[in-house]
Amino acid sequence: MSKTTLLILSATALLLTQAAQAAPKPCDELKAEIAAKLDEKGVKNYELAIVDSDKVGDAQVVGSCEAGTKKLTYVRK
Repeated sequence: MSKTTLLILSATALLLTQAAQAAPKPCDELKAEIAAKLDEKGVKNYELAIVDSDKVGDAQVVGSCEAGTKKLTYVRK
């Protein structure tokens, strides 16, 4: 394989990987993943909420979903 062909294949693979990672994730799926990580670390008494991006308030944002229109917020109880 020539260097040019290898470079083109590498660039194509990189672009495909980035496109797959940039795919919007459903909010409920993201919320479940974050909750599982928090539970795994032993975090107790917290609330994760899915809110509109403009209604975050004082809560800590821990994720974004639905192409950035919604945010996942974390609040300790």
